[in-house]
Amino acid sequence: MNYKRLLFVINPNAGMRKKESPLSEIIMTFSDYDYETIVCFTKKQGDSTELVRQHAGEEIDLIVCMGGDGTLNETLAGARSIGWDKPIGYIPAGSTNDFAASLGLPSDPVEAAKRVMEGETRPLDLGEFNGRTFAYTASCGIFTKASYETPQKVKNRLGHLAYILEGMKDLTQFRPTYMEIDTGTEVFQDNYILVAICNTFSLGGVMTLDSAAVDLGDGVFELLLIAQPRDIQQLNLIIKSLYEQNYDTSLVKFCKVKKATIVCPDGLDWALDGERGEGRVKNDFVIVPGGVRLIY
Repeated sequence: MNYKRLLFVINPNAGMRKKESPLSEIIMTFSDYDYETIVCFTKKQGDSTELVRQHAGEEIDLIVCMGGDGTLNETLAGARSIGWDKPIGYIPAGSTNDFAASLGLPSDPVEAAKRVMEGETRPLDLGEFNGRTFAYTASCGIFTKASYETPQKVKNRLGHLAYILEGMKDLTQFRPTYMEIDTGTEVFQDNYILVAICNTFSLGGVMTLDSAAVDLGDGVFELLLIAQPRDIQQLNLIIKSLYEQNYDTSLVKFCKVKKATIVCPDGLDWALDGERGEGRVKNDFVIVPGGVRLIY
């Protein structure tokens, strides 16, 4: 029998139940579908990208990563850097797995492995923020620091609750920042508490977007802006807008974009797929239509 070859990149530190992860069952699942599996474990941030660069040669037929959304981010970055044009699979094993939920992936690792073997390969739009690849969100403001500032041990112990608790700190500590966003067709200027460029139905495990308004492969990303409320009444209006998913108000804006230039005098850091991204005074976003072939 001629086996195909699969590169399996695993983040052993991701998720709440990493010690219970049924690796043997997952690898056996791959074998049942005639794949020989090459296993690589990450040891530090950035390893997924490097492992893909080192091992995803012509003899590899499929890349699969297992970890959180940050692991997927690094894997996709590595794949793009080597011009990878074959499919990529994702087994979610993080604490919140925002993007995995948008993709409709099973939370059970073995079932997710079966989905990789049997699922449909579809083009997925990617983004580039200051030249760095991201899959589903580049954001700055409330709730965004929770994803990369919450210690991994706390994420593993508390899971989604850890993001909620850390996000609540943002509500009391975050200082609104003046930004100018030029999308090429519109210019927005205000003091914002959240700016997010996204291609997902969930942000930070806290906010949800209308699934009818988001298409993961339509060649555009969504831009969500939340301006600073001046009083408790305006804050309540923002909360009501988000709860009702009404994103066209005086304080909440929602539009589709293919590119954007964001000028932020404070040079705040951003969160890219839950990982810290260095902020600049001038930040550039462009879309990469169908940038990867993802199985989901």
